[in-house]
Amino acid sequence: MDLKPQFRVTRRQFVTASAAAMAAGGVTASFAPIAEAVRAPEGLSGEPGDRGPFRVIIDTDPGVDDALALLLAMRSPELKIEGITPVAGNVPLELGLPNALRMVEIAGRTDIPVAPGAKAPLLRRLVTARYVHGENGLGGAVFPEPKTLPVDEPAAEFIRRVVRKYPGEVTLIPIGPLTNIATALKLDPELAGMVRGIVLMGGSLSGGNITPAAEFNIYVDPEAARIVFQSGVPITMVGLDATRKTSLIEEHVRTLEAAQNSVSQAAAKIGRNAINRNREQGFLVGPNMHDSLAVAAFLDPSILTFKEYYVDVEIYGELTAGETLGYSPSAGDLRRKPEMEKQATMNMSIRGSAPTLASTKTSPVLRDRWLPNAKVAVDVDSAKFFNLLIGRLSASA
Repeated sequence: MDLKPQFRVTRRQFVTASAAAMAAGGVTASFAPIAEAVRAPEGLSGEPGDRGPFRVIIDTDPGVDDALALLLAMRSPELKIEGITPVAGNVPLELGLPNALRMVEIAGRTDIPVAPGAKAPLLRRLVTARYVHGENGLGGAVFPEPKTLPVDEPAAEFIRRVVRKYPGEVTLIPIGPLTNIATALKLDPELAGMVRGIVLMGGSLSGGNITPAAEFNIYVDPEAARIVFQSGVPITMVGLDATRKTSLIEEHVRTLEAAQNSVSQAAAKIGRNAINRNREQGFLVGPNMHDSLAVAAFLDPSILTFKEYYVDVEIYGELTAGETLGYSPSAGDLRRKPEMEKQATMNMSIRGSAPTLASTKTSPVLRDRWLPNAKVAVDVDSAKFFNLLIGRLSASA
């Protein structure tokens, strides 16, 4: 099976062009025209079942929590899943792609096309998380080899084609590194204006999980993440600030095991292996259902509490690459009297680092005024979330 994506531009060409843009003025400067046109995030889907189905593409790096997120999505009638686009992340693509195909078969949804994506980040060597997800990406849970084949179209082209076919209708739900999404946006500069929204699992405003600063999905490909956050597409960021409160426990697994359907049995098998793996490694809690929460955020936004931020991604820091930074004129030391907040919003500038002694430049102003580009999940009703997740996975088809 040939997993190499055939983009309109080769990865070498993309790397060369991107590196040149960064050298000339940084990623921020390269995408300033799009970033300045950023739109305020739109509302999500509303209460479950009240509207829809909604067209979505799920971009994923399966992955224990990705696998359960995929099963949740395929068990949700609110979603019209136009495709699944695996990407290298938790595991290499040669493992993640078959895992996605396995989930499609387990859910009885082989009608959903699976398009192989990027095998490596835009500019960096791939870092995986096999130490969390096991050698096969599913916590050691073993399933038969998939019989379903992926489509021939590479993920970035697939995303581009589907969004253009349904302009303004398709929401992207990336729950892995953002390489595929960034590549699609770079290939087609008009695409950002056609995407309904992006609901992503990634980032954190309260510290990372692979470094003290960075969450894993953003860390793996920070350049791609910066492209996405600066694209102007309305973004909902479901990061560690909320997902750290979604630990899978024995009671959840027992409920899944008691249900007699293929989806619940597969989810239980993956979940039990993941819990056992966490125990063996000495963790007191977990595993957390990071990616399932992002899917749930689209299905029922009332599960989460959101706050608007301007979010950007650090790409240069030796110790902080992949850190997501949230700017708000009503947070921390920046808080003002309510009657002054509007004025503060207009006047708040987003600054880059102070110049070195060897430079004659002044501190760059990356944005001359504050404008939110993301709704960030800052809290979660864990009980309500697990009622949705376990309820749908254990229900009869």
